[in-house]
Amino acid sequence: MTMTQTSAAAVEAAPRHRSRAALASGLVLLAVVLAVVCFFSITLGSRGVGIPTIWKAFTDYDPSAASQTVIREMRVPRTLIGLFAGAALGLSGVILQGVTRNPLADPGIMGINAGAAAFIVFGIMVLGAQDVSTYVWFAFAGAGVATVTVYAIASLGREGATPVKLALAGAAVTAILSSVTSAIVMTNVEALNELRFWQVGSLAGRYFPVFWQTVPFLVVGLIVALGTGRALNGLALGEDLAVALGQRVKLTRVVMFVTVAVLCGAATAACGPIVFIGLIVPHAARLLCGPDYRWMLAYTLLLTPTVLLLADILGRVAVAPGELQVGVVLGVLGAPAFILLVRYRNLAEL
Repeated sequence: MTMTQTSAAAVEAAPRHRSRAALASGLVLLAVVLAVVCFFSITLGSRGVGIPTIWKAFTDYDPSAASQTVIREMRVPRTLIGLFAGAALGLSGVILQGVTRNPLADPGIMGINAGAAAFIVFGIMVLGAQDVSTYVWFAFAGAGVATVTVYAIASLGREGATPVKLALAGAAVTAILSSVTSAIVMTNVEALNELRFWQVGSLAGRYFPVFWQTVPFLVVGLIVALGTGRALNGLALGEDLAVALGQRVKLTRVVMFVTVAVLCGAATAACGPIVFIGLIVPHAARLLCGPDYRWMLAYTLLLTPTVLLLADILGRVAVAPGELQVGVVLGVLGAPAFILLVRYRNLAEL
């Protein structure tokens, strides 16, 4: 290589290097923001606590101190579940949008959360499953059944599973499964009172037993999901080119759909069906970092729990001393964002 060619290569590499540095700096900034949001998630609520109380709760715990008990037994597990469940739903949204080539795909719209919720309610109310470690398997089954059903319905016809058909099939399956869930719950008054908050998606009342029984599945799913960036980039080039590059497209799609089922099933088992967050945040990540799915996954990993915890904090302080469930807050905020996404769809093309 000549000196001129070497210089040209160095000039071309410099912008890419600066771009990578900027993207890495963005991740660091997002991590700092997420840490701050976690701090406020622990301190804000109907009972305000300060840093000295938090410090004592972990270094010199006094079980008789109500504020310390609230921190250790309620807000810390609530925040941890929000972190992992938010990340799971966000990465699921990125994978679904990449695999289906549908900018409007997310676990809520495609019926995956509704499937997990319906199977969980069936397991609890009909089969008597009470422990999270038991009904989380119902969540996986429901998420898997919903995924297969939506994709099978959308695949009918000569065009195959187009983005529009996937969205319509997901809406239909969601409506059916939500009706089944409501029918089961409405037949039992005690169940209605017990599950009505959980049905809309909630971090309230989710303590350490729930966290420890779902976090192994979430961790495994998150690790696999973060490793799908290169495969998603290949699919973004088109199926034919991906095959030409040596990618096993069918196997890749199966692995990704299984990963989504695990992530959504575990997240739904932990805090109920939460909508919109897996749809909107991946597009925000795309605006920040560009179309490379490796960076999109990393950005979404930090952005989604930040948004989820902010919505949970807002629900706690907006009607204090009462509380709005996080699913309600995200529904109110996510619906206008969804309308804008549909209205200006050219901004969200994959």
